[in-house]
Amino acid sequence: MNAPTTALAADTSVDAAAPLDAFQVIAAGDRLCATQGPQQAAALYQQWLAGSTSPMRHVVQFNLGVLYGQLQLHAQAEAAYRAAITSKPDFAQAWFNLGATVERLGRKEHALTIWQSMLDHPLVTPTHQKDLYLLVVNGMGRLLEEMRQYDRSEVKLFASLLAEPQQPKVIQHWVHLRQKQCSWPVFTPVPGLGQGEVLKATSPLAMLSASDDPGLQLATSIRFITEKVNLRVPRLAPEKGYQHDKLRIGFLSSDFCLHAVSLLTVELLELLDRDRFEVYGFCWSREDGSALRARVVKSFDHYVRIADLDDASAARAIREAEIDVVVDLQGITSGARPDIIAHRPAPVQITYLGFPGPTGHPCIDYVVADRFLIPDAERPFYTETPLYLPHVFQCSDRQRPVAPLPSRAQCGLPEEGFVFCSFNNNYKFTEAVFASWMRMLQAVPGSVLWLLADNPWSQASLTRRAGEHGVDPARLLFAPRVSPEQYLARYTAADLFLDAYPFNAGTTANDALWMGLPVLTRSGRTFASRMAGSLLTALDLPELITTSLADYEARAIEIATQPALHADLKQRLKAGRTQSPLFDMPRFVQDFGDAVERVAIRG
Repeated sequence: MNAPTTALAADTSVDAAAPLDAFQVIAAGDRLCATQGPQQAAALYQQWLAGSTSPMRHVVQFNLGVLYGQLQLHAQAEAAYRAAITSKPDFAQAWFNLGATVERLGRKEHALTIWQSMLDHPLVTPTHQKDLYLLVVNGMGRLLEEMRQYDRSEVKLFASLLAEPQQPKVIQHWVHLRQKQCSWPVFTPVPGLGQGEVLKATSPLAMLSASDDPGLQLATSIRFITEKVNLRVPRLAPEKGYQHDKLRIGFLSSDFCLHAVSLLTVELLELLDRDRFEVYGFCWSREDGSALRARVVKSFDHYVRIADLDDASAARAIREAEIDVVVDLQGITSGARPDIIAHRPAPVQITYLGFPGPTGHPCIDYVVADRFLIPDAERPFYTETPLYLPHVFQCSDRQRPVAPLPSRAQCGLPEEGFVFCSFNNNYKFTEAVFASWMRMLQAVPGSVLWLLADNPWSQASLTRRAGEHGVDPARLLFAPRVSPEQYLARYTAADLFLDAYPFNAGTTANDALWMGLPVLTRSGRTFASRMAGSLLTALDLPELITTSLADYEARAIEIATQPALHADLKQRLKAGRTQSPLFDMPRFVQDFGDAVERVAIRG
């Protein structure tokens, strides 16, 4: 969606009788590039341009820009494209590449301005240079999404789909943008596209929120792997394993930083028994300078940064370390590198935490689970074999720092009245669950709903929807994003956490329960819809697990209107913090280690 257009061999907009010296130099440049490299070809173009007044200069200048881009000389590429445009102001391909180049130079707003000017003049339209038009609107949509300007991004991608509906990648981003903005129904009609085609193109992550059908989630993941992952690569690890005195576990992730995965796993990494295991971290995480990242990196016996390695080289690094068991903490979420796993760099490969659903990856052997999370009846909807832990699938961190506890007033909450909250990412919200929340507010006078201020478009959509349900929008309160310590502390100002469905809270539910806030969930058939129920089962709080929207709604109203029931739940949750398996990390680490040893292959 954002690659510059390639070098030109000819310009069909010029007269065939134009001088051919430009074409000759381009042909010579192509030969030089193939035999001696782009530097030599660029030198040839520069020499020719210095002495030529050909009306075809713009083509050579464009090709020079492409060569500079290949050489990562983006400032020189920008100058070459601008020269091409000066020579031929309506040279649409040069305008597009100029936008892509200034984006690479970090001037994102400038790139958007350049591309928008191509639409305004117009140099490209859905019927004139359609392929380039799609590159422009898709590039703008991608960049606007990266800049979190979701509304503008959605408009551009929808324009792209109107011009050419059969674009699965564009559909994928468009659907998730609508989820992020709580634009319901998410699957709104697109001319030329059936709902089945839109569903088929939906990403695995978006599907976790879009459907509670385990078969559909599995099919989506398998399609993703089939389209994205090269499975025709040689196996690296020996099938019979190794003969190490201590089992070598390699954790694989881009999230060894201030991220939910690290917030959960850091104490597991620290407490793994070094008499039994040697622990490796293979990382392509951002260097965010956080205390959490420093703590995670310190927890490894061997820390290997693979950010600068391609997938094949990263897989070889794992093989060369003779890792017995790879634990992939990424799955098929954003930033994943599933091609590493496709090389089979370890004899046993496990997925854990990163993606709460079936990965569809044939090279993943096991998924860490518990009996509540993946009951026997749902095992057919997983390509992985469940690796069952005896108590709970999710690890925790007992050392997570907490800021001083705020008052309700400091949180912007009313002093009186019941406070429902849901700090899930807004893309997990669905129209049906939100309608249920509105009925709860109507049934509990003086209550409010405290939500995460995820983005201004979801906030506007939710407040508008509240009014449509007959609820004063002022009863929806939005909490800004804050540091993890402050985020944890403010849970103590709420009364009941309302879980999302079908994509439950994961780390968020763990945090709320750790801080003593009861979590009310609805459990379905999918992994994502059973996460919070797993945690509540470990806490022996089955009253907080419902299996239908009607029961979910009735239970919330019951808890909010019966102070004795609410107090009892909070007291039992407080006891569970010290007595339940959920937060007993030494026991969890023992269970996890036993499970890994159970499936490891020793030569």
